[in-house]
Amino acid sequence: MRTVSRTLAITGSKHRLTVAFAGMAIAGLISGCGAMGMGNNLAMEPAAKVSLSGAAEVPANSSPARGSGNINVGNDHVVSGSVTTTGIDGTAAHIHLAAKGANGPVIVPLIKTAEGTWSVPAGATLTDSQYASYVAGDTYVNVHSVAMPAGEIRGQLSPK
Repeated sequence: MRTVSRTLAITGSKHRLTVAFAGMAIAGLISGCGAMGMGNNLAMEPAAKVSLSGAAEVPANSSPARGSGNINVGNDHVVSGSVTTTGIDGTAAHIHLAAKGANGPVIVPLIKTAEGTWSVPAGATLTDSQYASYVAGDTYVNVHSVAMPAGEIRGQLSPK
């Protein structure tokens, strides 16, 4: 009889521990889900749809090349997205900092991930100042070519 009662006592303790650990795991999951809704990585500004053309370049040109895509910047300033081009043999592509009608410095170099596709590299982030410019619509994407090394097609990013 003693052996049975000890076994039951030990089994009962294990059961209480299992229930306690399960409860903590569920509480952690619920807490994590709540944080996800407020987490910086998941909260995104609206995607900036971009349409690229020679007419939008500074100075404007008559290139028949075109491009389009989406650039996303999270509230944590992490950048993602890509643009796809046609009619251009691009040599480089970048996200620049400048208002419409002006040229500015490169803030994110894009990488060629397929023929005619330029993507934001993993881990790209904006500074606080660059992020404010993005939200204000003062950033743009352009694609360079051998024929037009300063930029052949361009599109202003407008996340609103």
